[in-house]
Amino acid sequence: MSVDGEVRRLKSEADEPGWEVDPDDDWGLAVIATVGRQIRLRREAVGMRAAEFGAAVGYGEDLVYKIEGGKRIPRGEYLDKADEVLDAGGLISAMKEDVAKVRYPKKVRDLAKLEAQAVELLSYGSHALHGLLQTEEHAWALLRTRRPSPPEEELERAVAARMARKEIFQRSPAPELSFVLEEATLKRPVGGKMVRRRQFEHLLELAQLRNVEIQVMPMDRWDHPGTGGRIQVLKFGDGTAVGRMDDEFGGRPVSDPRQLRILELRYGIIRAEALTTRESLGFIEHLLGDT
Repeated sequence: MSVDGEVRRLKSEADEPGWEVDPDDDWGLAVIATVGRQIRLRREAVGMRAAEFGAAVGYGEDLVYKIEGGKRIPRGEYLDKADEVLDAGGLISAMKEDVAKVRYPKKVRDLAKLEAQAVELLSYGSHALHGLLQTEEHAWALLRTRRPSPPEEELERAVAARMARKEIFQRSPAPELSFVLEEATLKRPVGGKMVRRRQFEHLLELAQLRNVEIQVMPMDRWDHPGTGGRIQVLKFGDGTAVGRMDDEFGGRPVSDPRQLRILELRYGIIRAEALTTRESLGFIEHLLGDT
């Protein structure tokens, strides 16, 4: 396409991979279908063809049809440009909030929803830092180790979703958060020197919050019930809870009180075997000083 004497290449699907809706995400499919239909109706109301509209917003006709058909998640800038081109008075731009939520995979949204409702969180991690504790750089470094290598846009979505969950630290009233970290997860050089330094500083910052307890499990303490993998328990204000452990109950989330008691028993033993919070802070400070 030529604009003011210059050739402008319209964006195609190849320019924005990883923006499909999960076919099992009913809510996400409904949101994107509604957004696409509203854009199409507005476009048709002003008498613009898809090709003409696409040229105006910088997208190819095929991608316009896919967005309007609810098969592609539109980016925020696409919605803003569409609002401007169709003179929608902010109605299309206002859809960005719902669209932003759909960007995150359903299982991540479900987890974030549970964390947002929890009054207490218990977490033991055996292989990697809990996502709530990770800096953005640390998360990028970890996710880039996935094989086969995901598209950069897919990694961008995963990191953004992980960072969005950190809103739990700003909640009021604040939930009680307990984390037990294996020493090995702290000594693993994820991302290199500067990423590690920032991660240690971030852990020390979080540990200053009154509702956050961070403990370190030394590598020489092996005879505890966490050797089977991660343990996660989320407790809610109505007295219910949900939890999971890698090697128990098939690794599935459980809510039965008897099964939850097993997880809490194991987590209690793990906390008792780990360094105290004061000792753990000293341990992390020492690692920071050596980095």
